[in-house]
Amino acid sequence: MIDLVPLPIDLFFYAILIVMGFYVRYVMGNPPLRETWTRVFRKPIAISSAMVLMCFILVALLDSVHFRTLEPASGASQAKSTLSEPKSVLDMLLKPLAESRERTYSAPLSAVGFRKETLQRDGAQVRDYPRLRFGGAHLKDPEQELTTDVVVLLLKALALGAGLLAASMALGSIFKAIWAKEDGDQEGALHSSSFPLKTFYGTLFAIYLVVCVLVELSSGYHVLGTDQTGNSVLLIALKSVRTAMVMGTLTTLVIMPIALGLGVTAGYFRGWVDELIQYVYTVVASVPDVLLIAATVLMLQVFIDSHAQIFPSTLERSDVRLLFLCLILGLTSFTGLCRLIRGETLKIRELEYIQAAKAFGVSHTRILWSHVTPNLMHLVLINCVMQFSGFILSEAVLSYVGVGVDTNTASFGVMINSAREELAATPVIWWTLMSAFLFMFLLVISANLLADAVREAFDPKAINAKRGA
Repeated sequence: MIDLVPLPIDLFFYAILIVMGFYVRYVMGNPPLRETWTRVFRKPIAISSAMVLMCFILVALLDSVHFRTLEPASGASQAKSTLSEPKSVLDMLLKPLAESRERTYSAPLSAVGFRKETLQRDGAQVRDYPRLRFGGAHLKDPEQELTTDVVVLLLKALALGAGLLAASMALGSIFKAIWAKEDGDQEGALHSSSFPLKTFYGTLFAIYLVVCVLVELSSGYHVLGTDQTGNSVLLIALKSVRTAMVMGTLTTLVIMPIALGLGVTAGYFRGWVDELIQYVYTVVASVPDVLLIAATVLMLQVFIDSHAQIFPSTLERSDVRLLFLCLILGLTSFTGLCRLIRGETLKIRELEYIQAAKAFGVSHTRILWSHVTPNLMHLVLINCVMQFSGFILSEAVLSYVGVGVDTNTASFGVMINSAREELAATPVIWWTLMSAFLFMFLLVISANLLADAVREAFDPKAINAKRGA
């Protein structure tokens, strides 16, 4: 029997999907806003970054659909059943990687262990590298066959990626023809000329190629090596994507309403209200973030340990700690955006249309909701998109110093923390740190490049400067 187990973080991802759906619908019905987003995705770098981010989002969503199976109890009595640890859809897809566990470290694309061991060979004891249980197990002579086998798998991945690209281009041509037929040839030509199709298909081919390479090579090797316990580093890195996405999105969504509400209120009403709000965020900004986060996380850990019956599984305990960490990090990081919104509101409240609204007797609530806040949303959007990557890096730093996510939670910070001792080993075990760096780099650089495109499209100053040039 299978039961769905929606964890708090899972519910958050589902809510994000619903909100994004409503926002897309709102954008499609708002011509000015639709034109602004069109300017964003006319940039080749923006469309490439968005496609890479969508891949990370897809991995996080697959890891956010959890279920649990009922396992019959062993022994004479079968009347009772035990609940298994919750698993995600991503866990099921990556089950071959989880089951291909080695004894200890192994280098990427290797068929033998990383360190020499004492082995029995031809009735004598010798010191040599032991064969892996999974990596290269199909090879009779790894020294002679490994390179050829890897090249063959890479060529198969290249052919498969090219085939997927050809199929995608054929489907794209069909949809383009249908679109042009419905909207008219002139509009269809206009849309095709403004959209960077070459960049789109080039990025799509790169994504297909990477996925095919990982799938083909993972059928017989550990692509990114294994860690100390013999688990695939690729598996750990893919499981860490959900943690990074949660830290980036949930923390940003915690900051946005707090900073927007306090900043607009302080800038519009001024006086004692402004002084009180300034005092609040000045005090919050004066407290060292690491100390406050460490204290609250340790208090939560004590509560979880004392009330283990509330959290029946390790995954649920880790998920609650991750959610709480996002909330605390958001509550300690809103001050910068709050100051920015307050300063912009001080300028907006003095503009003519705000003064005219006050003269006509429009209520303060209506003015704030209909006139002030919409003119601040470009700042909020730009700042939130740019802070997304910063919170991903914050998780890595907090986990590195031991006050981040639970050690049972896969995250890039935990990978970096474990790599600290591995870099001091002889010979150096470098692939854990390199894998975490590579995944974090792709995620952060994609978010930053997309943030730059959003800023140029939504910031009125950037638009006017570009028109003046």
